[in-house]
Formats: sequence, structure tokens, C-alpha cells
Amino acid sequence: MNGKLHSETGAFSSDDMRAEILNPFVHKLELDNTYDKIKTAIFTVILLPFRVIVICYLIVTAWFLACIGLYGLSEEDLRRRPMTGWRRALKPLICFIGKMSYLAGGMAITIRGKQASREEAPILVVAPHSSFLDSCIVYATKMSSVIVRKESMDNYVGKLINYTQPVYVWRDDPNSRQNTIKEIIERATSKENWPQVLIFPEGTCTNRSCLITFKPGGFYPGVPVQPVTIRYPNARDTVTWTWEGPGALKLLWLTLTQVHSSCEIEFLPVYYPSEEEKRDPKLYARNVRDVMAKALGVPVLDYTYDDCRLIARAKQLGIPAAASTREVSEIRAQLGLERSQLELHVAAQGLHERARWVPADEFARRLGVPLDMRTQRLFDIFMQRSSGLVYFPDYLLCAAFLSLQHAPLTQLLSIAFKLYDSSRSGRLSLSNFEEVATRCLGLCQEDAHNTFQQADLDEKGYLTYDEFISYAQKKAEFAFIFACDNTHHKPKTQ
Repeated sequence: MNGKLHSETGAFSSDDMRAEILNPFVHKLELDNTYDKIKTAIFTVILLPFRVIVICYLIVTAWFLACIGLYGLSEEDLRRRPMTGWRRALKPLICFIGKMSYLAGGMAITIRGKQASREEAPILVVAPHSSFLDSCIVYATKMSSVIVRKESMDNYVGKLINYTQPVYVWRDDPNSRQNTIKEIIERATSKENWPQVLIFPEGTCTNRSCLITFKPGGFYPGVPVQPVTIRYPNARDTVTWTWEGPGALKLLWLTLTQVHSSCEIEFLPVYYPSEEEKRDPKLYARNVRDVMAKALGVPVLDYTYDDCRLIARAKQLGIPAAASTREVSEIRAQLGLERSQLELHVAAQGLHERARWVPADEFARRLGVPLDMRTQRLFDIFMQRSSGLVYFPDYLLCAAFLSLQHAPLTQLLSIAFKLYDSSRSGRLSLSNFEEVATRCLGLCQEDAHNTFQQADLDEKGYLTYDEFISYAQKKAEFAFIFACDNTHHKPKTQ
């Protein structure tokens, strides 16, 4: 009778061309039966309003106490010295109210293990990071200092975050990373009674299926750290917030309409670095990640925040197998294709072989690699299940996207025009243009169809690359095509 709400490690595109893989940036949330839909609707009416009112009251109370505690202190004061006296004495009360706000939302927080003192571990390393609800760790750790972007402080929770005396990251500062590391080192090695520094080393949210690469910033001080794990052992995962999945409001709504949710926070033993780890922050970060992964019972993957951005960009443009671009890039590197740029050369020349749908052996032959496990995996990612074949232009477009990810989009678009030119005449029919626009410009089929009709001024029934570029330069909605491109004039708004 339970609805199907779960985290998926893979996804399929609308044309069934995306293979299922371990992907920490994907989360699928479904209510797929009538019972769960009715129950959610009822709780939305009778339970959600009550919870929202109580939570708002508690948050406003905590915010008001934070305002009192911060009265008379400038931002520079917060960065110069730790709070003392009655201001510091307010922290336990604010933490208690914060925990009550979670309980009012139906989420019970269970704490395992014991938090080490600042003298034992000046830095707390928290993972996995999977939800905005992970902020409960601030209350569970007695308002440890968080790492926060300065621009995110301009909202109603800014006072509460300021009360933790955070380490600020200044996005507009080109030296922000170095300055942040410097301040972390100063806090961690200071003799003053600063709060412990709390770090989410993954740097972005995942679906908790694995631990991705830890950023080394919090490990530069070379001091002992205490690993802290967060689990949400609920039958229905309504908290995971990733790049590909439900938005924050939907997650909050579904969480608040559950009868009960739980969060488990576990303080692991303090990790004392070796001399080698003190000299190599990246090694230190990897070893701490291994300890935490073992405690969580999950694998580790060398994914980074940049990989997350790459996947998001691919998804935005509609690149085939967008969710798998990180794995595709890795396999291409192992096969030597990333270095040889063979696919980019083939794609730039266009497809002269008639067969566009290829089996595994032909796929390997065209790439000039043996049909081993890696090539088979690459084939499986792009394979259409119904036919067991790969549409070769789709693979080449994804490979070209990875090779040209720092180049202007016009270069990728030029290649796409050649790849999907089934007539090999240097021009695209309506159906071919729709393939390009949906896979390279992020347009839906209807918008692609309308764009073709508008760009084909003479109603010839086809478009060349130059004709489309001439049209796109006049349209503000296609300005993104020409970003960082000095070879074409920027579009004029119409």
C-alpha cells in the first residue's frame, strides 16, 4: 500500500537512451498510488498548517534571541574574537528551540556517539550532505561555526547563521578560496575559545548513495578532526535535494505531511592525522572519507562539485546521456579517447557511413578501441533498450560536448549540424533540426519546430548552420549560444 518514494541512482531520457548508472546527483520522488495521494492530501489540510505555524513561531523566537545576542556587535567583531559571557550563554537556548522546530515538523533527531571538545578536535567533518535539513547539525553541535557564502546572509536566517560566527566565503573575491583556508587554519589553531568549525567537505548535495570527493580546505590545518555522519533512515526519502530531482518546496511539503521522520547523527571517533597526512591535505581528506564511508556502508566515488555543474549543464542543453557525462568522461579517458580526440575529429567531419544505429562491435570499431568491459559499458549507457543499438550521432555529440566544454557553444552547434545531417548536404530538414535543437539547445520539440519555421524565411524546408546563426543573432532568447564567443556578433533583442 505504500507509495513509491525512493532515491534512484540513474535515470532514463525520454527516448530511453540513458543507461542506469550510479549517479549521486539524481533523486526520484514518486507518489504512485491512490492511498498515498489521499493520505498526503488529508495531512496537507489537517496537519501541515499546524506544523507550519508552530515551526514559524519557533524560528521567529530563535531569530529574536539571535538579534538580542548580536546587538551591538559588528561583523568585524564576530570575526575578530569568539563570543563570551551572556551572549555565549544564549546558544544552548537557541539550539534547544532549533531542535524543537524539527520535532514540530515531525522529525526526531537521534544522536549517537559523543561530540569531542574543541581541544580534541577543532574541526567537525560532516557527510553525506544531502539536504537543506542537514542544518540540524548546527543545533546538534551546539552552534558550531559553519562555512557560508556571504551573499546568502541577506535573508531572514542570516542572524541565526551569524550567531555561529561563521567563516565567510566571498564569491566576488578572486582569492576567496585561499582566504577561506587561511581563516579556517587560524580558527583551528587559535588558543582562543572559538566554536568548532563545521565543514561539509563534499561541497554539494548528493543522494547518499556514496561519498564523493572531499574538498581539502578543512584539512589544511593538519589538526585532528571528528567525522560526523548523517542518516535519514525513513521508509520514504522526502529529504534528499539534488541537482536532478524535486525542488525544495516539494520536499518540505512532503516531509511535513509525513506522520513521522527521523534523522540520525553519529559522532565517530576523532581522527588524528599522521605526519604524511599533515603534509598532504588531499591524502588526509581521502583517508577521512574512507573511514566515514565504511561507517555508513557506502562506496566512495571521485565525483566533485565541478562534475555536478557539468552534469547540470549537459542536462540544460539536452545532451544525450546528460546524467552519465561524468562516467562517460572517465571511460573515454581510460580508453585513450579523451587524449586522442578521435571522436571530435569524426564529429567535425560529419558521418559519412550510412549506418547511424550501430551494434556493440561496430561501435568499438568506429572508435578504434577493443570491445572490452569499458567499451561495453560506454555502449550500454547510450543503448536504446528496445533495439539494443546505439544512435551513433548521440554518442559523438556527448563526446564533443565533453571535449568542448570550455569552448563557445557555437562550436558544438556547428558539429551538431554535421552529425544530424542525414542527407549529408550541409543543411538540415525539419526533423533533423529538431534533433539538434532538443539535444544541443535545450528546446522542447514544439519550440524547435516553431524556431525552424521562423528561421526558414523562404520556406525552403531546410536550414543551414549559417542561416540559423544569422537568425539566432537577432533573438535575445538565443544569447546563451554566443556567450564567450568572439567570432560572432552578439544578438540584438527583438
